[in-house]
Amino acid sequence: MQFSAILTSIALLGAMLSATFTTANAQGRDNARADAVISDMAQAYKQRDRKRLGQLLPLVRGHVLEPWAAYWDLSARLDAASTPEINEFMTRFAGSYQEDRLRNEWLLQLGRNRDWTSFNREYPKYRMNDDRSVRCYALLADHLSSGANVNAQVQETWLSLKDAEEGCASAAEQLVKDHSIMRQVAWLRARLGMENDRLRVTTQAVGLLNDNWNKTVNSIYLNPGKYLEDKLTAIQPKTRELVSLALIRQAYLEPADAAVEIEKLRWKAQLTQEERSWIWGVIGKRAAQKLSDDAPGYFAKGQTKFMHEDHLAWMARAALRAGRWAQVQEAIDAMPEALRSDSTWVYWRARALMQQAKTEGARAEALRLLEGIAGVRGFYEQLALEELGQRISTPPRPDALTLEEKDAARQNPGLTRALYAIQIGLRSDGVREWNYSTNLHVRGGMDDRSLLAAADLACRNEVWDRCINTSERTKGVVDLEQRFPMPFKNAVLARTKQIGLDPAYVYGLIRQESRFIMDARSGVGAAGLMQVMPATARWTAKKIGLTDFQAHQITDRDTNIAIGTGYLKLVLDTFGGSMPMAAAAYNAGPNRPRMWRGQSGGPVWEAAIWAENVPFAETRDYVKKVLSNTTSYSALITGQSQSLKARLGSVGPKDANLPDLALDLP
Repeated sequence: MQFSAILTSIALLGAMLSATFTTANAQGRDNARADAVISDMAQAYKQRDRKRLGQLLPLVRGHVLEPWAAYWDLSARLDAASTPEINEFMTRFAGSYQEDRLRNEWLLQLGRNRDWTSFNREYPKYRMNDDRSVRCYALLADHLSSGANVNAQVQETWLSLKDAEEGCASAAEQLVKDHSIMRQVAWLRARLGMENDRLRVTTQAVGLLNDNWNKTVNSIYLNPGKYLEDKLTAIQPKTRELVSLALIRQAYLEPADAAVEIEKLRWKAQLTQEERSWIWGVIGKRAAQKLSDDAPGYFAKGQTKFMHEDHLAWMARAALRAGRWAQVQEAIDAMPEALRSDSTWVYWRARALMQQAKTEGARAEALRLLEGIAGVRGFYEQLALEELGQRISTPPRPDALTLEEKDAARQNPGLTRALYAIQIGLRSDGVREWNYSTNLHVRGGMDDRSLLAAADLACRNEVWDRCINTSERTKGVVDLEQRFPMPFKNAVLARTKQIGLDPAYVYGLIRQESRFIMDARSGVGAAGLMQVMPATARWTAKKIGLTDFQAHQITDRDTNIAIGTGYLKLVLDTFGGSMPMAAAAYNAGPNRPRMWRGQSGGPVWEAAIWAENVPFAETRDYVKKVLSNTTSYSALITGQSQSLKARLGSVGPKDANLPDLALDLP
């Protein structure tokens, strides 16, 4: 080839490469601009800026997240949108999360507007079917159109709601007008609101019966003692429930005072056995939450058949703390089947039977219960395994995923959108779409193998929270390595070795705190992998010698691990190496576990009983999960079988002769 020809070829090749790089760079810039527009639209949607959404929507045509953009635009102006426009959206994005999410909102709007013709047309197309307000509107529509008796369904749904809302209240209001039986349900709803300190729930329920009573309800909430003192004459049927609400409110504020008040002759004579038993349930529950030794006695004054399931759960906890195994069994036996079959209460019922067993039949029943839940999936499953004489080890991994299974996950449009949204910072939106796409109750949902493949996709993209949560939902198989990933392994192992901390404990805590999301931030300001509060970070940084620590460094991986593990080690040492107490202190602050461990000279509990009696639901769940996680991680790290019971140990009062180091911890 002549030299000139060579030069020409090189020039042509250079031009081609230059064009390729130019095109790639242009596409990259276009994608970045489109991503920025999507992010702007997400912000505009939060602000309900309809005009801005309409201006930006044309700029993201063809973007992978266009369904989200179109949803934000239409959702923000749903009250003014026409039915043809809504239907066009539903058709264009058929089968997507965004279609079903918008239909959810539309059904709520149709229910509020009492447009039952349109509601009944759209409701069968609603796939998620997880909005209880929509469910109640559907029951109301059925009742109005056919006269169907929907009392039981409305009652179950309405009483399960923690907060006041429209749909179930509307259904209950109609049924109060049509069926007198719903009046008692309204009072039950009002009781639940009062005992859980949710005044709006109570006033909404009472308002369905008589608007004029809400002034009295507000007075009761502010000063129940004064209301009870004013009721010097015999109470009338229509106000008896108001007296119950006053006693419930008094129990919430101070259970000992309510216990004295309810024993007065006028209330004993005029309140029904059902009403008195419910009130004793509230008194016992509040006393148990205060870790009072009087709680079991309070519960014993009522009849369990008239108590709420929440009362029964606290009755069982208080009885465990007091070592009253017969009362533990009584409480669990009275629970509704759905609650009684939870692994928590299966385990403790088996333990109660064992403690009281006088026959081989009773022991056999206890073993049967333990065998039914024993496994590696969670806290009580692991404890059941140990009760049966086994240790916790890593189960065999499922068969390796095939290329076809992996490709099916990779090509799933919902998962693709979810990952993209998470990667550009729209985590909450991406998580919702991911959950929808993997949910079993959604039409075309995933079986175990598909869930493993979806979890694998999330793991490979280092979206660890979706990896873990998706893998945890398999029923027939368990991939423990997938459920308990170990990102940043070198950093964690090096740091824990340096300060003498169990790496499995650190991983167990991080998994519960942040699911390995480095920029995770809680509503109260805790940040990073180990969710450290700003003040705690500053204090710990000084303690461990990070003199140049700056607040913005808290989400830096290595800095967060250094500070989080440093604080955890200080907490663990302060509580004498007790992993349950240190976990509780990490979650709820060190002062609360100091109070929860009891007074000097008091009893020592097995830590599982102590953990089950932690008053805060979040911390109670946290302690159990961190210790269960730790046991699983230790099995994976060491390759040896483990004991959760050994890690739990026992919890009791601090040795009075030792200094209280916890006073120095933030």
